[in-house]
Amino acid sequence: MPTLKFLPHEVICPEGAEIEAETGESILDAALRNKISIEHACEKSCACTTCHVIVREGFYSLEDAEENEEDYLDKAWGLEPESRLSCQARVADEDLVIEIPKYTINMVSEEH
Repeated sequence: MPTLKFLPHEVICPEGAEIEAETGESILDAALRNKISIEHACEKSCACTTCHVIVREGFYSLEDAEENEEDYLDKAWGLEPESRLSCQARVADEDLVIEIPKYTINMVSEEH
């Protein structure tokens, strides 16, 4: 099973976290299953940018983003070349190091 290492985030996981993910599982689903509460205002339908993450290591093991995801990523705060929407990025066989950006463009933070 691939390991996902989340870098420390002041609010979501202050000490960082290392979790296991199933191959083919989205980064978001793996995070939520392990109580890492990444925002996902559109309920994983690729209709917002609140689940934006930056894949610091293992980025090229992920399948390429589809056009709809690319269009939304263009609107994400703090966009970087290794940015993905965690609801769309599916884990392959390689370990990942993931950074959750400090901000999202979500106006209201909701518990899911």
